[in-house]
Amino acid sequence: MNLPKDPWNTFISAFSRTDLPLITFTELVLVVGIVTALSIPRQSWRYVGLLATATHELGHAFAAVTNGQRLSGIRLRLDHSGTTTTYSRSKLATVWSCFWGYPVPAVVGAAFVWCGFNGWGPAALAVSTVALAATLLFLRNPAGFLITTAAIGGNIALIFLVPAGFVGHVSVILGLVLLVGAVRDLIKLTHVHLRRRDRLASSDAYLLYRATAIPSVVWILLFTVLVGGSWLVAWQPISAILPAGV
Repeated sequence: MNLPKDPWNTFISAFSRTDLPLITFTELVLVVGIVTALSIPRQSWRYVGLLATATHELGHAFAAVTNGQRLSGIRLRLDHSGTTTTYSRSKLATVWSCFWGYPVPAVVGAAFVWCGFNGWGPAALAVSTVALAATLLFLRNPAGFLITTAAIGGNIALIFLVPAGFVGHVSVILGLVLLVGAVRDLIKLTHVHLRRRDRLASSDAYLLYRATAIPSVVWILLFTVLVGGSWLVAWQPISAILPAGV
């Protein structure tokens, strides 16, 4: 396919609603297979999981900006770790931004699934492209630039080169990958608290405990509730195309 003659208008038009994609049960089974192949094997997750890492850190950054904190920098690493540095005089503001890491990949994933089913797939990609582009101002390491620019490039390629009607299908796949990633990260977090306590300093739940004296298990349960709620939101359009009795 050739690049559009007017890239700017093509990008702006991506924010408009398209026809609803026709996702059949057969395609849903295929989508689940693709998501499994991308999200479960360690070899593929090594690369695909970086999307969840970037979304996790964006969650911290967005929460910090929304409550008036100063965002100093974001670092993303190829081992799926990352840090977001913010400054605030308010302990409540710090707790707020620290909390919105683990739930955000699931929330964004549910939004992608919903958008994909409801004709807003290109818009979901366009919005995420703008958000990722804004983070370039705050990235502080080469790996972060590599991960983010790769994600931006992938989004732009989908918007410019893939028919708008098909982007909805891709949006569902990306959303499910993020939802699976959120579950994987929760399992990893729980494992740190149960078996790898030498790594507690990297745990948001532990940092929240240090800031509030509320036990880490409470924060992990809150993360789990939001991740589970996101799965329920994503399940609504999915369940509508399942055969009766499934």
